[in-house]
Amino acid sequence: MTAPDTSRPQLRIRSVALDTGRENVVVISRRSRALRAEVFRGFSRVELRCNSRALLATLLITDDDSLVGPDEIGLSEPALRRFAEPVGTLASVSPATPPESLEAVRAKIRGETFSDKAIASVIEDLCHYRYSDMEIAAFLIGSASFMTSGELLALTRAMASAGTQLKWNAPIVVDKHCIGGIPGNRTSMVVVPIVAAHGLPVPKTSSRAITSPAGTADTMEVLARVNVSVEEMKSIVAACNGCLIWGGHVNLSPADDILISVERPLSLDTREQMVASIMSKKLAAGSTHLLVDLPVGPTAKLTSGAEAMRLRKLFEFVGGRFGIAVEVITTDGRQPIGNGIGPVLEARDVMAVLANDPAAPADLREKSLRLAAHLLEYDPQLRGGAGYGRARDLLDSGAAMKQMQKIIDAQGPPECQSRLGDLAFDVKAERDGVISAIDCLQLNRLARTAGAPINKGAGIRLFKKIGDSVQQGEPLYRVFTCDPSEHDLAAAAAKAADGYTLGPSPFLDGGTR
Repeated sequence: MTAPDTSRPQLRIRSVALDTGRENVVVISRRSRALRAEVFRGFSRVELRCNSRALLATLLITDDDSLVGPDEIGLSEPALRRFAEPVGTLASVSPATPPESLEAVRAKIRGETFSDKAIASVIEDLCHYRYSDMEIAAFLIGSASFMTSGELLALTRAMASAGTQLKWNAPIVVDKHCIGGIPGNRTSMVVVPIVAAHGLPVPKTSSRAITSPAGTADTMEVLARVNVSVEEMKSIVAACNGCLIWGGHVNLSPADDILISVERPLSLDTREQMVASIMSKKLAAGSTHLLVDLPVGPTAKLTSGAEAMRLRKLFEFVGGRFGIAVEVITTDGRQPIGNGIGPVLEARDVMAVLANDPAAPADLREKSLRLAAHLLEYDPQLRGGAGYGRARDLLDSGAAMKQMQKIIDAQGPPECQSRLGDLAFDVKAERDGVISAIDCLQLNRLARTAGAPINKGAGIRLFKKIGDSVQQGEPLYRVFTCDPSEHDLAAAAAKAADGYTLGPSPFLDGGTR
């Protein structure tokens, strides 16, 4: 075992109760003997070394010796976990040398093109947490200015290669993906059991919410455990033909989550980066056939058919180069799909559809059947055009519900039980009229303000959709919260902008709201 480098200043490792998310952060006392102004001036990043381990981290300085003493260096929770050295161990500290790949990022900002090797180096450094958030932002902004087809392919390949790469002993492995932005829309949790019940393998890895009120993984976690290992995932798929798990736990395309966490606050969402993000995960997951859902609507991510066509061609181009059969369809993104927004409410919608409950949301059922039909058509044993009928039969007969229960049992019970929030208020129509538009983005924001997805029982229960008539004082939707402060914040947000537009009443003249 290699001893610490005694030529560098050494400090004793201390745990500091700071959850810094993804970023490595260390804290040093201003009176630290290791902190010499002539050494650290101009550096915001330091390198720790101990027993052949190295860690790059952002440096913070404190005047509170009760937090970190002069002979100590405090490591945030992520930094301590990644450095993997015991508290009390001596570590050497020095100014960090920037990753070599940063020079390629600077060149990109100047208008040059990434080489395949440069992109691979950037992704490797990202996955080893060698970039600060500022440096990640520089990479994203440089890439957002322009990206060639060659860069797109290289980025997809590098991201897929950086983490786990799954292989399945089957000629056809199907998957589906929606680019998001539509509240509810929890079709994967209906599609997967239908397709698995038919017999096609559908190992579905899903994301958690970043800016939406629920991801598929968040909603599935209401019903079952989603943090499973790679070996557990393979066992579940072997037994059930499918799964619904969190992709982050099996380390598929780990750079993607890092990039997304920085690009979303900056509102960076270029089409090329979106395609690389999605296709890298599908490539790593071992998918052979992929269905991509592109919702189009006034407040969706895509607002026009022309935008959807351009994105479709990018998906098809990348899929073709990597041997994945990609089918892209556009769907109605004018309003939420289902009646619930938020993990508990969306899980209730899913189970109602699978149970053939007469009160189940018809739009979620119908969209799920159509998506499942596309995937079932990949089965060479199924006659062309028979996919929808087969999907409907599997749902109506209860086979899909039985398969879902099998998947739930195989994944195991959720790590904690979730229930609907105890606090609620209704948002009511201010006059008579007909619902003419629903702002999907505004409802997503409102559900998050109410506490979703951190509080799985928070969210929105919709009573009215586009085309429905409403009378003054009639509830448009109900907001559920689990915390009084979030209840008050959500009530204020809904009063400022409820997300609904009313057209004239069919019985009275009037303007739009």
